[in-house]
This record gives sequence, structure tokens and C-alpha cells, in this order.
Amino acid sequence: MSKNKFGEFPFEKGIYKNMYKDRLWTMRQYAGFSSVNESNKRYLKLIENGVSGLSIAFDLPTQMGFDSDDDMSLGEIGKSGVPISTIDDMENLFKDIDLEKISVSMTINSTAAILLAFYFALAKKRGYDFEKLRGTLQNDILKEYIARGTYIFPVEHSLRLTSNIFEFCQKNLPKWNSISISGYHIREAGSTAIEELAFTFANAITYLEKAKEDGLDIERLTEKVSFFFNAHRDFFEEIAKFRAARVLWAQIIKKHFKITNVKSQICRFHVQTGGSTLTAQQIDNNIARTTLESLSAVLGGAQSIHTNGKDEAVSLPSEENATTALRIQQIIAHESGVTNYIDPIGDSTLIKDLTHKMIKEVNLKIDDIFQNGGMKTLIENGEIQKEIEDSAFEFQENIDAKKTLLIGVNKFVNKEEKIDHGTSFVDKSKDRLEMLKTFKKSRDSKIIDEALKDLVQSAESGKNLMPQIINCVEKNCTLGEIIFALKRVFGEYSE
Repeated sequence: MSKNKFGEFPFEKGIYKNMYKDRLWTMRQYAGFSSVNESNKRYLKLIENGVSGLSIAFDLPTQMGFDSDDDMSLGEIGKSGVPISTIDDMENLFKDIDLEKISVSMTINSTAAILLAFYFALAKKRGYDFEKLRGTLQNDILKEYIARGTYIFPVEHSLRLTSNIFEFCQKNLPKWNSISISGYHIREAGSTAIEELAFTFANAITYLEKAKEDGLDIERLTEKVSFFFNAHRDFFEEIAKFRAARVLWAQIIKKHFKITNVKSQICRFHVQTGGSTLTAQQIDNNIARTTLESLSAVLGGAQSIHTNGKDEAVSLPSEENATTALRIQQIIAHESGVTNYIDPIGDSTLIKDLTHKMIKEVNLKIDDIFQNGGMKTLIENGEIQKEIEDSAFEFQENIDAKKTLLIGVNKFVNKEEKIDHGTSFVDKSKDRLEMLKTFKKSRDSKIIDEALKDLVQSAESGKNLMPQIINCVEKNCTLGEIIFALKRVFGEYSE
């Protein structure tokens, strides 16, 4: 897209001059099931139904750095997403999918370097043109310490891996977004909209300062930085939040980092409708909730959107509910008429006032964070975590006191209702473990040991670890084996 198609600094109305009149947002549905084969089938079905990008959900062991056959994986294999332990898993996950034509987003953090290595090794094996590959790696480890808990290494070593990924993508995957800094999980943990933006951008500043310290080209890096936000309950507040995010990021890049490049200043973001806003009670009500949340993301100018299925309060979405969720976006895009206008709600006095109030409050909070030591210090002290916990507690108190109303939960309750627990989880762990056992038996242990030894030496030396991690996965090392090798050097984080 040419430079003259960008909007005007600080991009409150949108990052592109004509927004959706020129190009719709990417409709990217998040999915991952108990096996690589089932996940692959769902991805092919989503592509058939019109998605233009895939968003991969990984199971908890994969997120935490455990192979499926590790004792720590028992009971969690495939429950929250797809299990990935080997290069073969990655190959089967993307069977019959042309990665030059479909962008891939991977929601992975502490093990991001290894999952990227699997993806890169697969692309290399298939002979893809690396310059045509498009995707996003979440790679946002700081929010794991404050919101989700899927961290492995101490903060400083995690930041090193994050920076290593930045450098690798700059050199090898120029169209990849090497980080998607996530406010989504911060909001899901119970934060306010103000905290969501403030903590997200404070994390972003921390990553960029680390990259700068490591000698990376910050201007090039910021061209590929993206964000991931939550579309929550308050319709107008959320629209204002998305508009405020663009202004805040543009000002951070221009004032803090002294970068005038427009592509660096624009705040590109993905939005997912709120998981915590869904209810198990009167589950069909969730369709109305996600419709309003999706519309707030569109009116707020998102670049890609995921709409939750109505059953995601209780389970992974069924194929029918995943399709209905996608249809919500398609109806907004093709039937509502909102895409016929560049900024249909921007002249609203309410939206302007909410936006500018939010910008002011977020800036005050960011200033306070760095005046008190920055995110790394406050995370290690538990201060950020406590602030989110306090906000979550207050929100729940308001629900209990009916100051905040949830239809079907504390208002218009159906006392005779039987809760729908959604699609039953299909346990594929037996087949999964057998497949992994076969994979491990087929390997040469000497080759594995040598690759892991080289990785340890690189970790001790301070080198960029991506080449050695890729070497490991190409030599058939597993995710768990690579993580265990790195633990020998880095140790583990404990609160």
C-alpha cells in the first residue's frame, strides 16, 4: 500500500485514508483441537467458508514447553488447543494449506521461538518463498507474567528470546509481524480498558528498548509491530479505546523513539471479542454480545477480527457455532452498510470526548509505570498483577451487587434453565502419545544430543538462538527437549 493511502497523524480516524472502502479487515478465526489432524480439518473448513487468515490455538503443555508425553501434560493434552511437539506435527497441521496464500497467526509466547522454528523449517522443506509468507507471532511474554501465567524462564532471558525473534524475522521473514503485543489477555484477567491500553503500551516500550539495546533497527522493527486487543462489553468505551490506541502509539513512536516513518507510527491491531463477557446461562445471548463487540471493533478500525462462538463460555466451539461466528463478521461487512463510510462514527461528540479522556488517563498511567521502575521491575514486584486483581475483584463485586447487569446471570434469570455445556471434549491423547512414541524411536540419539549441546553453548555465549533452535527442530528434536536444554542455562521463573 502506497504512502499516500495512510491516514493523517495521529490516525484517530484510522490508519488508512479510505479504511474499509479500499479493503476489508481480515476475518481470522481462532481454532485448535485435540489433534493436529482435527485442527487441520477445521482450518480447511474455515478457509472454505471464507476466512482469509488462520489463528492457531495451542494446548497448555505446548504453551508451557512440555511434550505431550511429559508427566506434566497428563490431563491437558489437546484441551485448550492443538498439541505441537515436533516438526512432523507442524507439517500435519498445515497439510494441504498453501502458506504463501494464507496468513498464519500463532498465539504462543514462552515457546514462541520454537513454534516459529517449526513453521520456518516446514516452509523451507516445502520450498516456499520466505518473502511471501505472512503471519503474526504473539511473542508477548511480559503479559504472561501479569495475566496468563504461561511463562518458563526468568524475565531477562525471556526478553532475550523475544529480541532474538525480532532479529531473525527482520533477516528472514520480512512480511511477518514478529510480535503481537496483547492487551486481550490483560483484559481477560480482569483489567479495565485504561489498564489494558496502559500495560500493553508499557510492555511495547519495554520490548523496543530491549531491541534498541541489542542493536536492532528500531524503525524497521516498528513497521512490523502489531497489537491484539479485547472487544469488551461497553460499546462506546470500546470504540473510543481502539481510536485512543492509534493516537497513543503514534505519539509514543514519534515522541519517545523519535521515529517519523508513517509505517512505524501506525497502530495495526487484531481484535477478538471478549471471552470473559460470554455466559453459560442463556447461551444464545452470546450471539448478541459478540455481534455488538464485533461492530465496536469495526467502528474502531481494526485490521483483523475474531468473533467468538456462542459456546466458548463452556467449550471449544462446534463447527456450526464457529461458522455462525464468522457469519456475524460477514453480515457486518456486506449487509450493514458501515463499510461504505470511512469513519461513520468519528464525528460523534461522545466518541471524541471518550477517546481524548482515555488518551489522557492512559498517558498518566504509563508515566507512573516508568517513574516507578518500568514494567520489568513492577512485574517482578507483583505490582501490575495486584492492580489487575483489584480491578477484577471490583468488577465481580459489582456483578454480585447488581450494579453491573448480566442478562441471564443477575437479570432476567431463567431459574428452570439447564446449562448447556457445549461440545464434549474428544480425548485423542492415546493416539497422540503413540504417534509421539513412534517419532522418537525413529531418531538418531547422537544427532539429537549434538544439536542440543550446540544450543546450550549458544545460550551460554549470548548469540541469537534462532539458528540453533531451527537446527534442533530440523534434526528432529522435540519442543520439550529444546526447552529442557534452555532451562539448564536460563533456569526457571518463580513468583
